[in-house]
Amino acid sequence: MKYELMNNNKVYLKGTVLEDPIFSHETFGEGFYEVKLSVPRLSEHVDVLPVTVSEKLLKNFIVGKQIGIKGQFRSFNKLTEEKSKLILSVFAREIIDVDDSMNPNIIEITGFICKEPVYRTTPFNREICDILVAVNRAYNKSDYLPCIAWGRNARFIKDAEIGSKIEIIGRIQSREYQKRFPNGDIVTRTAYEISVNRINLKDEIKNNKNSFSSSFTPSSVDDVSEIPS
Repeated sequence: MKYELMNNNKVYLKGTVLEDPIFSHETFGEGFYEVKLSVPRLSEHVDVLPVTVSEKLLKNFIVGKQIGIKGQFRSFNKLTEEKSKLILSVFAREIIDVDDSMNPNIIEITGFICKEPVYRTTPFNREICDILVAVNRAYNKSDYLPCIAWGRNARFIKDAEIGSKIEIIGRIQSREYQKRFPNGDIVTRTAYEISVNRINLKDEIKNNKNSFSSSFTPSSVDDVSEIPS
């Protein structure tokens, strides 16, 4: 794998294993499992994040154990009820020592804006901008990662063009929301996204729309931040 592709998507998490791993799929004879990790914020809130782990690392994921992992935030497109949904998970590449001084939730990505940013303000006049970033991966694949910027970061990025190269440092957060269906039913779901701390726009690479995979059409996704619980 090229060095650049190894370093344009880096995640460091420290948290507590919440449940026994559940088998997900097999690739080239190797089994992969899904597990939920409870990751504390600086506030009292806790993010519950999905982690994909290979059977080679599975022995480290014991319920109630605190664990540190290094990996990547990945996505894949899943067709459900004739609608396309973006499924998000942290792919664990290696286990790292738990350091009490370590920030428990860090993500650094470099990619390309692949959907027009959506800028809005809350009823309390807090500025927000939603960004969908395509991050290149090996074998001509890309991960499509929803990001949310606040305040001056939101103002900075709201007019960025599709294809602009972008660097982001932040954390992965989980957020519960309620989805109302036409029949009146209301279902509580969980969204995952990158909360932006620092953002840098690489102006010299604007409009490079061929810099990410064309196999995914962002406008076709029903909810880019949604993952089934």
